[in-house]
Amino acid sequence: MRSYACPKCQGSMTEGFVIDETHGSKSVSTWVEGAPAKSWLGLRTKGKAKHEIQTWRCSRCGLLESYARG
Repeated sequence: MRSYACPKCQGSMTEGFVIDETHGSKSVSTWVEGAPAKSWLGLRTKGKAKHEIQTWRCSRCGLLESYARG
C-alpha cells in the first residue's frame, strides 16, 4: 500500500474506501458522470461513466481525499 503526505497538515494518509449500505448489501461508493437524473426506481445511471471511489484519510487531522480513477 502506498503512503502519501496530507496536503493540509503533512500527516500520513492511509488508503481506504467509503461504503454504501442499502437493503442489506454493501458496496464501494461510485462516482457517476453527469447530473443526477431521478426515476421512479431511484436514479438513472444507464449509459453513464461509473468509477469506484478510492479515499485516503489523514491519520493526524482526519482529512478525506477521494479519487475516481479508472
